[in-house]
Amino acid sequence: MSPLTLVIGNKNYSSWSLRPWLVMKQAGLDFAEVRIPLDTSETHARILQYSPTGRVPVLIHDDLTVWDSLAICEYLAEQFAGHWLPEDRAARAIARSVSAEMHSGFSNLRQHMPMDCRARLPGQGRAPGVQSDIDRITEIWRTCRQQFGTSGDFLFGQFTFADAMYAPVVSRFVTYGVELDGIAKAYADAVWALPSMQEWVAAAEAESEYLAESKL
Repeated sequence: MSPLTLVIGNKNYSSWSLRPWLVMKQAGLDFAEVRIPLDTSETHARILQYSPTGRVPVLIHDDLTVWDSLAICEYLAEQFAGHWLPEDRAARAIARSVSAEMHSGFSNLRQHMPMDCRARLPGQGRAPGVQSDIDRITEIWRTCRQQFGTSGDFLFGQFTFADAMYAPVVSRFVTYGVELDGIAKAYADAVWALPSMQEWVAAAEAESEYLAESKL
């Protein structure tokens, strides 16, 4: 297999980086990780060494560079075996739809409940529009689980990149103490309990020293 490199930002804050990282971990792919601290005077220049946009994540596969989290997930689904998308035509179309909706939507949630794996901020972030985003997300989770997810614990039964797209939301719900019940809670618990997800969270919790050193 050709070498793969994934360029990411801080694990504590970079929700976009988590998505392809989680997919690659769940698939058992061997890849190198380049972590670039965000919000420093050198961040943009360092990322530009890998990406034309100056943003993370970035996947490098041989001489090919793929940027944008959803594009990376789609590329990996094409190149490597695994249940990255459902086999059923209808389920696959819905998986792509809910992934794209996550990718482009929920701006209120993103703005007022930014990902912060280390923090516990129950009750904060409840600005206008946030609850509507939460309601729509949990509706997606319930609908996918009920219609397509009966064969496993995830949106379409087995883990797909649609689950990776919503993994940062699960982290946000933990941070801000968003109360869930029924199908939505069971789904969020399943994503949070993934060993690869817990590996990411543990790295985020240990990241403060790394970041302090990087800024010296």
